[in-house]
Amino acid sequence: MNTLYKKYLITIALVWIGCLIVFLLANMLVLAPQRAIKRRVAKELAEKKQMYEAALKLSQKDSQLKLKTETRHIQDCLSDFLATDNSGDITFDISRIAGEKKVASFSIKNRNNAESAALPNCSYIRENRIDVGFTAGFAQFAAFLNALERNQPVIFVDRFAITRSDEGDSAHKVTMEIAVLARKQQNG
Repeated sequence: MNTLYKKYLITIALVWIGCLIVFLLANMLVLAPQRAIKRRVAKELAEKKQMYEAALKLSQKDSQLKLKTETRHIQDCLSDFLATDNSGDITFDISRIAGEKKVASFSIKNRNNAESAALPNCSYIRENRIDVGFTAGFAQFAAFLNALERNQPVIFVDRFAITRSDEGDSAHKVTMEIAVLARKQQNG
């Protein structure tokens, strides 16, 4: 009975080991991919719940009112940086500033063409480029530059060059390239 008992135990052990191997293979081939799919679906569900909650919150009247107020505030702030599409107004403003700062030999030229006015990825904003030339002392130049920087809408001095005068401190030749952001005219 001892040998019969050993045979019986070996047979049962082999059956259990075989079943264990079959179950492990089934787990790896069938259940593991199902768990990965379940995790992905749970993640998508969490994202959709978040989107639903955000949409639900936005549908409430107080949230809509708050968003409209924030939008108006942002549009007002944007107006501080943008000029109207009429570049004559901004050239007049720059000329007025030059007159106030008493720079000599002042000249201003609008330099807009299609490729310089187009800003990539901007549907509502374009760039106006203006060339300015004048003669002034360094203190006058600094005062003029300061006044341009404080102007509304904002004027960006892209580059400037000062050519030193041979005649003294008060007649240096200055050239500036100015950029101004402007609203595009909307069709429709």
